[in-house]
Amino acid sequence: MVMVAGILAVAIVLFAWGRPRADIVGLLVVLALMATQILTPQEALAGFGSPVVILIAAIFIVSEGLVATGVAQRLGDAVVQLGKGSEARLITAVMLLAGSVGSVLNSSAIAAMFIPIVLRICSKTGLNHKRMLMPLGVAVMISGMMTLIASSPNIIVENALRARQLPPLSFFSWTPLGLVMLAISIVFMLFIGRDLLSRQVRADQEGDKAPTTSDILASYGLKELWHRVAILPGSPLIHQPLGQLEASLEEHDGLTIVGLERDRAGKTEFLPATPGSILENGDFVFVLARKDRLEEFVRSHGGRVVGELDEKRRQLALQELGVAEVMLAPESKGIGHTIGEAEIGPRYGLTVLAGRHRGESFCENLKTRTLDFGDTLLVAGAWEDINRLGREREEFLVLTLPAEAQDLLPARGRAPIAVAILVAMVAIMVFSLLPNAAAALVAALAMVATGCVRLDRIYRVISWSTIVLIAGMLPMATALDKTGATTLMARTLVKAMGPLGPDMMLAVVFLATALVGLFISNSATAVLIAPVAIEAARALHVSPQAFAMTVTIACSAAYVTPVSSPTNMLVMEPGGYAFSDYVKVGLPMLLLTMVATVLLVRFLFPF
Repeated sequence: MVMVAGILAVAIVLFAWGRPRADIVGLLVVLALMATQILTPQEALAGFGSPVVILIAAIFIVSEGLVATGVAQRLGDAVVQLGKGSEARLITAVMLLAGSVGSVLNSSAIAAMFIPIVLRICSKTGLNHKRMLMPLGVAVMISGMMTLIASSPNIIVENALRARQLPPLSFFSWTPLGLVMLAISIVFMLFIGRDLLSRQVRADQEGDKAPTTSDILASYGLKELWHRVAILPGSPLIHQPLGQLEASLEEHDGLTIVGLERDRAGKTEFLPATPGSILENGDFVFVLARKDRLEEFVRSHGGRVVGELDEKRRQLALQELGVAEVMLAPESKGIGHTIGEAEIGPRYGLTVLAGRHRGESFCENLKTRTLDFGDTLLVAGAWEDINRLGREREEFLVLTLPAEAQDLLPARGRAPIAVAILVAMVAIMVFSLLPNAAAALVAALAMVATGCVRLDRIYRVISWSTIVLIAGMLPMATALDKTGATTLMARTLVKAMGPLGPDMMLAVVFLATALVGLFISNSATAVLIAPVAIEAARALHVSPQAFAMTVTIACSAAYVTPVSSPTNMLVMEPGGYAFSDYVKVGLPMLLLTMVATVLLVRFLFPF
């Protein structure tokens, strides 16, 4: 028992210190438990095969499916429509959406998804992002109080109940508490919290932003040369591959076709202008040309200049087509050759729009331009081809990608499938048709099988540091049980606080969990505190579910320091927050959450 306490104490100190990384600390705990023979190798490594670990890993993949298919982005766009420029409405909409979507998505993924949305909203409306991002962070943490799969501590604590042959918590056991906490947090942020962060509603100035596609085109002097042309019936361009037309167009018209817009069966498609692209009647083409050359082109080739795309179609076009600024690598074979000889189009399916040599831009006679080291080229085409060019590091270095590249949805056409998979997974869990880990694993495999998540991304979207941390700390609970430390701590807690009554015991459990959570991750906190709280409840002959629920809520209420939650760390830099900002907002929120938790738990799980 003493050795277990020593290992635990060292782990807590390392967690608080932040060195080494938390997942490495988890592995050191496993090694220490094996080296001291407190646990057998099978017991010490059992966490890596735990259903909890499988469930959490699968949820990361399901979350990626909702992000990659555009479900999450569409929800974000709804926020802008609901907010209508009002800070109070925007904060309310952001918190409601983040709190509800986070009930079935990983919290870090939700925060990462909504941070650029909030920053974009602030940029458009001129609102102070410091007053907007902290409410988002609080709502994301509260989303962990909504359902079983909303956060890792919920899964860990529910598993602790099962391990003791106690009735588990259901999928929606958390929902009433989460909804109340979300309502409390919205009211607090609207009337108190945002003013604690800053009293300045409007931002002084916009921060640095990634250039948009329009900005990049303008930097090369191309913005005014960009046109959209409709191909009219009878045009000689119809049924002609662009590869045959390209040379004559450049020679006689000084015009470059960049991309195509085509309506097929009521669905709009945007295609890159490759040599094999064949124009059809009713197509629209995006071209680069001076006004006089454009007029000559539409007159001789049966076209008509039309207006720009509306915002919805523009966003759709930028999902398919993009631009990038690239520089020749020092060892590039293209140095000393012309752009035509480099064959960027045939090799990569991209169109060279312009170039820059020693700071001077050029966009005419491109194929005859000789490339030199340090020259940059502006290329356009499908994002997949741009990414393929970027992987040719011996030839090219990608210098600039537009801001729209961050919003790409690789599986945007499969949103209904992703939603159906999510609903099916939740239904299976709610009705206990399969074990939770099996249901999540089936959903993750379905996301991959249906193309909602690309096969090459499944290992990237899983937060392996979180998985290793949880797998490494789960054996600590076994060691505490095996040596009797859990029982001893529970008895000590009951002896010291029992006379004060179960209500005060719940408050103490909440505060103890929140205090430990200031220094170590909420997953590790759940592993350590849940067994003690459950045993204390059994000793008091009160509802273990009430104490287990209190632990999970306290684990998610990690508002007070930036290191107590990954969500806090994610919003810290873009929000420009200091440590004191978290304390000013977090402490009142923590106390409100504690009071509400004790009252609600006593009502939902009567003793």
